[in-house]
Amino acid sequence: MKPSITTSWNSLPGPEDITRLELSNAITLLTRANFNSPSVVMSGYLTSGSQFDPDEKLGLAYFTSSALMRGTQSHAHQEIFEILESVGASLGLSASVHTTSFGSRALVEDLPVLLQILNECLRQPVFPADQVEKLRAQLMTSLAIRAQDTEEMASMRFDQVVFPQHPYGRPEDGFTETVQRITRQDLVDFHQAHYGPKGMVLVIVGAVTAEQAQDQVQRALGDWSNPTQLEPASMPEAAPLKATFREQVNIPGKSQTDLVMGTLGPKRCSPDFLPASLGNNILGQFGLMGRIGDVVREQAGLAYHASASLNAWIGAGSWEVSAGVNPANLDRTVDLVISELERFVTEPVSQEELEDSQSNFIGRLPLSMESNSGVANAILNLERFQLGLDYYRRYPQMVSQVTPAMILEAAQSYIDPQKLAIISAGTASVPDVP
Repeated sequence: MKPSITTSWNSLPGPEDITRLELSNAITLLTRANFNSPSVVMSGYLTSGSQFDPDEKLGLAYFTSSALMRGTQSHAHQEIFEILESVGASLGLSASVHTTSFGSRALVEDLPVLLQILNECLRQPVFPADQVEKLRAQLMTSLAIRAQDTEEMASMRFDQVVFPQHPYGRPEDGFTETVQRITRQDLVDFHQAHYGPKGMVLVIVGAVTAEQAQDQVQRALGDWSNPTQLEPASMPEAAPLKATFREQVNIPGKSQTDLVMGTLGPKRCSPDFLPASLGNNILGQFGLMGRIGDVVREQAGLAYHASASLNAWIGAGSWEVSAGVNPANLDRTVDLVISELERFVTEPVSQEELEDSQSNFIGRLPLSMESNSGVANAILNLERFQLGLDYYRRYPQMVSQVTPAMILEAAQSYIDPQKLAIISAGTASVPDVP
């Protein structure tokens, strides 16, 4: 019996109420009106991510994005925040592998203020030397904290193993030595080379019509051009592991060891993404963290937490199992997870497990879009992954059509229990307690 669909899916974003426009300078603007709230949310991205970072200065894109609000040609660092605070608005920017993203919110009458500040930060940052050094000190502190975080270090090393010589295998915030090498001029040069309107996507959701939003964006950003803006390179293919790789990242003095183990997963636009996502929910998310949580944590009592995750991006993805354990229980936990993965790739999930997950997926989507921010992020993902404006209208039907056989096929396509990256971080493990 398939899960029932009772939600009014016409209330979710769709082609009838999302307006998509490409400005003459190649900025893509998507808007959706919501007059039930006096606020407006603005989200978006530029194609200026860490994929452009040279290895010796890894963290450059992240450093640059973090410095954009530290001063512009028109306003000093403090003045920017005072302007935003005076109207109760917010704006933040950060870089990832593919993009530099921004998010902001304000009352609808203050949308011009948001666009003015965003325009200044994107087009006219001056990277004051004193602010650059203050920011560098903050970044270095964050990297020092990361080096002592068992979960962060296990995850970072996992990415390096699964994505060798690949942008997804490099931490966006860099390393201590690479951030130390970055100069103010590097920030200036990176900004000039990679910031521009080509590939920029902007989403506005709230108490504003599409025409009003388009007019304001056109006035703020419509004349932006950068003839020297570089195009992103094509993302290299990620190769699957040829054998199991196991490594311990030793961080002395830790009472907990964090474990990350897994392999490649589907791209977000892959046809088997949805079956893999439903399968992952069964494997390590639903209820008390699915089968993994039940076997490793509830039944065996070996982990403080245990779950599975499917991370799908533009160029590739990863399928991971994570757990926090007593170092003495590490080997037993690894063995149990491998055993559960072997079951997952040889036996179809039950119809009951699937229907529970289908109902969960269908029911939680409308909840994720109860706010303007949720809607803006959802629309942004439609554009980012080229899913189509009608994706959320088709979503319940697509979820309901997934079968146990489709999940098994997806699992077998990506997971080989004999070819896993197994990374742990913490104090060196000791023999299991009998």
